[in-house]
Amino acid sequence: MTIKPLADRVVIQLVEAEEKTQAGIILTGSAKEKPQFAKVVAVGPGGNVDGKEITMNVKVGDKVITSKYSGTEVKLDGEEYTIVKQGDILAIVE
Repeated sequence: MTIKPLADRVVIQLVEAEEKTQAGIILTGSAKEKPQFAKVVAVGPGGNVDGKEITMNVKVGDKVITSKYSGTEVKLDGEEYTIVKQGDILAIVE
């Protein structure tokens, strides 16, 4: 099964947070911050969204930085994804 986002939405797969702090303290699952780095898996077509023409600036394979608490988390075929609006993507990492 595949996810095909609509409008200005982007499907991303989050990159796991560090397991250890710089001081060497091992973090448990609840102590880790939500990751902000992600890989773009699928991109919607853009188009007219809320009366504004949206051009998609990201493409599949881009590494991006997202807002900490943005998006909707989904699980599909054992994989976890987050669906965000393009506006929730803060930067593309080159």
